[in-house]
Amino acid sequence: MHDFAYILAGFLVGSIVGLTGVGGGSLMTPILIFLFGIKPYLAVGTDLLFAAFTKMGGTIKMARARRVDWPIVRTLCAGSIPASLITLYLLERLGPADAHVQSAMTTTLGLALLLTAGATLYKALRGKASPQAVLLGQERNAITPRHWSLPLLFGAFIGSLVTLTSVGAGAIGVTVLMLLYPRLPLSRIVAADIAYAVPLTLVAGLGHASLGSVDWHMLALLLCGSLPGIWVGSHWMTKTPERLIRSILSLLLAYAGFKLIAL
Repeated sequence: MHDFAYILAGFLVGSIVGLTGVGGGSLMTPILIFLFGIKPYLAVGTDLLFAAFTKMGGTIKMARARRVDWPIVRTLCAGSIPASLITLYLLERLGPADAHVQSAMTTTLGLALLLTAGATLYKALRGKASPQAVLLGQERNAITPRHWSLPLLFGAFIGSLVTLTSVGAGAIGVTVLMLLYPRLPLSRIVAADIAYAVPLTLVAGLGHASLGSVDWHMLALLLCGSLPGIWVGSHWMTKTPERLIRSILSLLLAYAGFKLIAL
């Protein structure tokens, strides 16, 4: 019965990701902790690889469509990958199952969910941005951030946050990238955000696996549900009021965030 429940949870999260673009980590990790009673460190580690494999297909599709700005992805990874490795080293020294580490994970996860809820609500109220085209002469300016150091600092922050909580590379990432690259079309911001999340979640997930923080059987079942779920959700995207769904999701994420902080 538990196996079917994991597949159903994967399908539900995959459908919402395909429908709204909200990161799977902000949804799957609280579900694993609250509904299935999974320990936070095991939920985070399993969800990181779940996110890596889920977003890999989207990255390949966007890369073929030439929507990924690889210079942005490389700059973000230059900050996020080292920060992820440092966080993994600290987790190894302290022990992921340590009571203090578990408490830090749940509190940080709660704060990350509150940030994600705010970013999701902001995107819902802001609405869809017009797909402005980047002219050939403006291409270099469009992928130039407000300051060269900001993508590195943002990447380092997200790298640590994602490694510790599996949350942060979705709605938070898109919202901050919109501020860092104001002249870049939203579709390409989303593409860059998904593309850099793949190596980050893969490195963080494999690091957690080396610490014994991944349930491989549960991961396989979640992916069995999420992959068709994403396909279903993406096909319903144009027929569903996205603003309403994002608003409801932001409230659910805020509720889960407050509940985790109160643990």
